[in-house]
Amino acid sequence: MLEPGGKADFPGKPVGPDAHRQLGMQHLEGDEAVMAKVTGQEDCGHAAPAELALDRIAAGQTFLKHSQHIGHDGVFLRGENLAQGVDYGGIPRNGDSMARSGICGALTLAALIAFSPPLASQTIRKSATSRTAAAPPVSVVEASIADLRSALEQGRTTSRAIVQQYLLRIATYEDRLNAIVTVNPNALAIADSLDRLRARGVILGPLHGIPVALKDNIHTVEMPTTGGALAFADLVPPYDATLTRNLKAAGAIILAKTQLTELANWVASGMPGNYNALTGYGMNPWDPRRDPRENSFDGRPVLGTGGSSSGVGTNVSFWAGNVGTETSGSILSPANQNMLAAIKPTVGRVSRYGVIPISADQDTPGPMTRTVSDAAIMFGVLESASPDSNDAATRKCTPPPGRDYTRFLNANGLAGARIGVPRAFYFDRTTGSNPRGGLNDAQKKIMDSAIAVLRAKGAVIVDPADIPSVVDTVPANNFLNWGVCGGLDNAKGRDADCSIAFKYGMKRDFNAWLKSLGDKAPVKTLAELRAWNIAHQRAGAIKYGQANLDVSDEMDLQADRARYESDRRKDILLSATNGIDAALKANRLDALLFPSANSANIGARPGYPTVTVPFAFAPVTAGTGPNAFPAGFDPKPSPFNVSFTGTACSEPKLIELAYAFEQATKRRVAPPLFP
Repeated sequence: MLEPGGKADFPGKPVGPDAHRQLGMQHLEGDEAVMAKVTGQEDCGHAAPAELALDRIAAGQTFLKHSQHIGHDGVFLRGENLAQGVDYGGIPRNGDSMARSGICGALTLAALIAFSPPLASQTIRKSATSRTAAAPPVSVVEASIADLRSALEQGRTTSRAIVQQYLLRIATYEDRLNAIVTVNPNALAIADSLDRLRARGVILGPLHGIPVALKDNIHTVEMPTTGGALAFADLVPPYDATLTRNLKAAGAIILAKTQLTELANWVASGMPGNYNALTGYGMNPWDPRRDPRENSFDGRPVLGTGGSSSGVGTNVSFWAGNVGTETSGSILSPANQNMLAAIKPTVGRVSRYGVIPISADQDTPGPMTRTVSDAAIMFGVLESASPDSNDAATRKCTPPPGRDYTRFLNANGLAGARIGVPRAFYFDRTTGSNPRGGLNDAQKKIMDSAIAVLRAKGAVIVDPADIPSVVDTVPANNFLNWGVCGGLDNAKGRDADCSIAFKYGMKRDFNAWLKSLGDKAPVKTLAELRAWNIAHQRAGAIKYGQANLDVSDEMDLQADRARYESDRRKDILLSATNGIDAALKANRLDALLFPSANSANIGARPGYPTVTVPFAFAPVTAGTGPNAFPAGFDPKPSPFNVSFTGTACSEPKLIELAYAFEQATKRRVAPPLFP
């Protein structure tokens, strides 16, 4: 998927890829001992005595005083001599010390920063406070991007104050959720420089001073990019992902790297969502308890967080929104499980350069937020203005003028829209000798309610609008019979009835990504990673095995190419040509309506977009046998979204439909356990 090369710098900024490190290295060397204290590295894993806590407070204040001299582009700031670049390096540290800090000590750092005294140079904040002494306080809880921008524009808050609030929430709740792999230790310094730019009338873009988070398979040169794998614990990549550069160019503050399923859930079959060897299990804010059932009593959450991206931090307002990645369901599923709005884009809308891959055929990053409007704002930032030379798929769709997707936020967008209901399998159980799919009674009631809303708002509902390949009576032509090869059951010689696209694509694209890292790569090939994992099992690697890596590595990129290409043609035929596209064309539809994240598989195969919207809660079934909950254990209801899926490059229409539905319902609520 990725071609070697690329730089961490933004176009037009005439500095080399290591300039941000060189500029700050002198500053770093004087503060390594301080940073070791403030991040808790010297006694990671142990409770700090009172004396050490006081030492850390002092160390934290020292660090903050020093960090005021680092600007948004990593350049030293002296008075008004502020470089207006859009790449920031913050305070560089070597990969070993950064990775060791991880989340160990990040809560201490967050608390220290949140309660730290103001920087001497923060005249912007002081003047803003004096102008608005009577203004109501600005809270980040459930605050939209528009809310935060308005407060910043009106001088009612600063980016520093926003970051402080988010860090305080992280310090308060992170130990119960495990939503984060790494907190950016430079977040306040970046916020300070953005505040200074704002005071001078310089606004970098629509996310100026807004904190966001990235899934930890997306490159950032200031923090490790681990993929949740022990082998990559100390990997600080040599270049930013294209989408990371776009976020920085728009003024976003990359506050943290989020929890994820290890290597985006292509390590082992049966590995729980949001588990990785580096940080363990992510928990769901709607029910942050461990699963007590016999068959799954290994520490995993009782209510899944969705996978492989994490929406947990966005759900509890650790930041304004986050970027996930999806190969099949890994944006839609966590958005559903956390009651978030999200856009799973057409493959190629957002560059994948600098994202740890599974397969370029289906991989795509996308925004996860609490509202459709926030998702639209972030989506426009993530998409590049012109095709990325490092990702050929970015030539597929043309962005709207100015990459402004907010123009499609039309509250009346459902009027006259034709929306199809694919009943077979997705709503109703299929008939015949092998019945599959369908919703339970509670879920059916939810979707009936959603359809009633659509009708009331003027949508034309075509029901049923079944997908031809799903109801095809010829077994070889039925999409439901054409799965994805994975696990040892689908090793070579046992993979005739499934698509090898994932396991072939993983070997092709993962090895290309490793090559792009140059001498930063901890291992050079997928085969080396597998061997490293086996050698480090006692350290916690491959708790659930690595069957998916194994079956990927057995692929021969030359000898198996014809089979791969044949399988990809069948993927497209069944999911698109005789699938989604056939249903859309036959019924002249704008979109198909799906419950929850149920369109993930059929939509992902051709790389088609979906926008999902918070809507309801559904009861969790009690289960039977070893899957039954113990007596007295009451599982909490699970969020249940409504999703709109369309053909390639149809995001503008899907955003319009989703926004109109959201405005008509407004069902998103915050998890009460994390106020």
